[in-house]
Amino acid sequence: MKLSEISPQRWMLLIALSGIGMLVFGLYLQHVVGLNPCPMCIVQRYALIGVVVLALVGWRLRGWALAVSGMLLTISAGFGAFTAARQSWLQWYPPEVVTCGRDFYGMVENFPLNRAIPMIFKGSGDCSKIDWVFLGGSIANWSFVCFVLFGLLGLWVAIQSRRSAQAA
Repeated sequence: MKLSEISPQRWMLLIALSGIGMLVFGLYLQHVVGLNPCPMCIVQRYALIGVVVLALVGWRLRGWALAVSGMLLTISAGFGAFTAARQSWLQWYPPEVVTCGRDFYGMVENFPLNRAIPMIFKGSGDCSKIDWVFLGGSIANWSFVCFVLFGLLGLWVAIQSRRSAQAA
């Protein structure tokens, strides 16, 4: 089977499953390994959730609706890629003063709950710190690669779906 023979809906399903796998791995690194996500990691998670939701919706669509879903997925992936690229830049050229946020327990102990809850979603940890490496790439580097791949696949799905909708 050639890659070009895979339907756009199946590509959307593969994107969704890959994104879910990335989210689960991120939660594993956070809760089992003990790596605290920084604010940029949290933003990348939101972008990845957007990619997963749009891919799952697109998986069930056809024609113009699938093309729109593919374009929206590309935009969400582009936002995630931009954030991952910025974090990679900070890791390669770290600033002299790091101000990425407070730790979770410090927020809950020092602030009322109505102020601490929004701060939790800002993350904690140092955005320029590299805690985990695989094949020479940090989490931000691999996130960038995955977001670019998701964006290109979303664009391909949009183009293919538009062509098939026009032909029908």
